[in-house]
Amino acid sequence: MVTDTLGLVLKAFIVIGAVMTMAGYAVLLERKVAARVQGRPGPNRTQIPILGSIPVIGTFLTRLGVFQPAADGLKFLFKEDPLPGHVNKFYYVLAPMVAFIPAMLTMTVLPFGAVTDPVSGATSPIVLADLDIGILFILAVSSLGVYGIILGGWASNSKYPFLGGVRASAQMISYEIALGLSILPVFLWFGGTLNLSNVVLGQSQVWTAVVQPVSALIFLIALFAETNRLPFDMPESETDLVAGYNTEYGAFKFGLFFVGEYTHIIIGSGVFVVLFLGGWTLPFITLPAGTAGAVLSVLIFLAKVFVIVFFFMWIRWTLPRFRYDQVMNLGWNKLLPLAVANLVFYAVVIAVIEQLN
Repeated sequence: MVTDTLGLVLKAFIVIGAVMTMAGYAVLLERKVAARVQGRPGPNRTQIPILGSIPVIGTFLTRLGVFQPAADGLKFLFKEDPLPGHVNKFYYVLAPMVAFIPAMLTMTVLPFGAVTDPVSGATSPIVLADLDIGILFILAVSSLGVYGIILGGWASNSKYPFLGGVRASAQMISYEIALGLSILPVFLWFGGTLNLSNVVLGQSQVWTAVVQPVSALIFLIALFAETNRLPFDMPESETDLVAGYNTEYGAFKFGLFFVGEYTHIIIGSGVFVVLFLGGWTLPFITLPAGTAGAVLSVLIFLAKVFVIVFFFMWIRWTLPRFRYDQVMNLGWNKLLPLAVANLVFYAVVIAVIEQLN
């Protein structure tokens, strides 16, 4: 019993460390992608003295900017962190944690690989908690993150953060419905299961995005809005809100908001990969049993997540920001009716297929 508990805690620390590392390097990737789009080099001078002094290799790593996340993390830790006098101090300090913790919790039920027993041939997902209602857990917990934004905007006791918090709540409500409706056809397609591992195994031959492209499109657009990414960054919108809900934040508190946002992007991309891109599977390819297959499955999953994260960044530096009325119009007048029609269509199609079988 104790050994199992220690093993689970160790796995949790490893996964948390991996996600935090990915979030840090997602920031570096964002800056590199932005630099590439804008025709400039991006971070290429940060170095750690011991590693940076190694001939050729140290210079190569420095030019890639691989030490930049460490420098940014230390900067957030050691910057002066004043507490403004006009804020509601308790909720002002609580808000970044409320925004950060749900992002980390959702990864506990996200399967990111599988291991096949060489003897029995049974496949077990690599996941911290393989819940039968995994997607409901993700939707419930991830939606709590917006409370951190609303709380931060209200507790800052300033008009721009308050407007950012109000916008965040309105945007979340507007797109959460379409997002939820877009994934219902997916679970109907796989026999009503809400277990994410079963959904992945059901895509071993054909990815869901191929048979349900409209569901994938609606989910992806809603995911942009849920993660507050351009062109849906209404809660921040520096052109009219300075920095929105985090205007009054700096140092480590701002860092929690920042890392929480990128963690949401990574976990959201992972959910999209699991639901629509086959998770750790490749069509018509059987991974080997044992450790080698498990490692390959994790690498395949991470490669797909990397592609979606890159797509997030590509869109950010390509499309201009929508106006607030355009965001609301798209959510209520376009995506929601389309999601309802899509659900009805696939409900009829699935019922017909079941009757024929």
